[in-house]
Amino acid sequence: MEGRRFTGKALLLLSLQCLFLSVRAETEKPDLRCPDYVANYAPLVWLHSEDPYMPSDLLAHLQHTTPTVQGHAINGIPSIDLGNLGTLNEFGDEDVALVSKDDPFSYPKWILGEAPDDTGRIHNATPCAVILVEKNEVDLDAFYFYFYSYNEGPNITQVLAPLNRLVTSEKASAGMHFGNHVGDWEHNMVRFRDGKPVGIYYSQHVDGEGYDWDDAAVSKAGDRPIVYSARGSHANYATPGTPVHNVGLIDYCDEGKRWDPVLSAYFYKLDTDTFTLIPLTPPKQQTPRSSSNHTSWFEFKGHWGDFQFPQSDPRQETIPRFGVHRFETGPNGPRFKHLLRKGLVRDQARRLSWTEWGAGIYMAWYPCCIRGWRKWISVGVIITAFAGVVVGIILGVRRIRRPKTVYTKLQAEDIQMDEWRRDEEALLSSSEDEDEDEDDRHRR
Repeated sequence: MEGRRFTGKALLLLSLQCLFLSVRAETEKPDLRCPDYVANYAPLVWLHSEDPYMPSDLLAHLQHTTPTVQGHAINGIPSIDLGNLGTLNEFGDEDVALVSKDDPFSYPKWILGEAPDDTGRIHNATPCAVILVEKNEVDLDAFYFYFYSYNEGPNITQVLAPLNRLVTSEKASAGMHFGNHVGDWEHNMVRFRDGKPVGIYYSQHVDGEGYDWDDAAVSKAGDRPIVYSARGSHANYATPGTPVHNVGLIDYCDEGKRWDPVLSAYFYKLDTDTFTLIPLTPPKQQTPRSSSNHTSWFEFKGHWGDFQFPQSDPRQETIPRFGVHRFETGPNGPRFKHLLRKGLVRDQARRLSWTEWGAGIYMAWYPCCIRGWRKWISVGVIITAFAGVVVGIILGVRRIRRPKTVYTKLQAEDIQMDEWRRDEEALLSSSEDEDEDEDDRHRR
């Protein structure tokens, strides 16, 4: 009887211990669910009404491209997908490009993406990836990445005057678009503090803009910020219209089709120590999507589109003076988008190219110094200033080369007796000589 009582107590203690350990493990288990506030304050995107290139499914894009290195297809590898894309890094990291299986200028259907329905949802495609970066116990950056299979660059109508007068390419003047590429990653970043938004960033081509959450420029629908996606380029802006970028180019933004990216998105958390992704359960859901477990696509260091076409390719065109090509290299992925930034914008400002610098000077000087008759006055001022600098240099050189007189103090013994004698004779000279000396002084 006592043995049975002992066994019963032991089983009870064992059960309680197992329950305690289970509760403890559940308590210590990291929270792998995306916070609801990430969706509550997520951006809403207005796609341009005339943009033919809609958001694109990540996997579908991979299925229509071929991994290449230096123009040669990589053979002997399995079909690429979101779960093994990162393995291509062993063939050369950024030397790898995902080359379209179709001619991009034939505009195949897959390159056009998928349009959202009236509710803002995109069906049968996942064009968005949300990546959370925990900065400390209270601050969190939520990156909302949007993917498009094609980027259409600007044409001559998007070049501001007077810069457009310097474009001498016949095909550019006829309306051809330049700066096109396969693959296009854009993003917003919302910074949260204690679960409340405090700032937002809009990516725009090679740069972007950051705003405080309460800035008047940031329009909202309820609690959600509105984003205007530019036609073709998909650059993100806080307001519609024709915003200027890269000194002398404009984008077109309007309220075309409304897209709610988080309705068709993958959700992740960035492990900042290993710089890898951890899948998260989407907000307001109980289980994660099975496909979101694939994180290898984030590790891929190559390009999500073709390399720039060579000049020998009949499809390639180049604008003289500016060096802008009709078809350029596709972008790198989200891992290159400054995820560990301190402020809302990237920590180090981008260095302007010589072309951008020169265009900026031209645009700044044109109204006051270059337009019409002003250019002749400017030329005269520049020539006069240049001549003054040259004359100043010549006079400076002459002054430096001029010999200097050195004073040497003489001692009494250095003066010869003959000189004393001559001085004495001078003192005894006639008054006539003194008169002549006086006349000389007046003539001087």
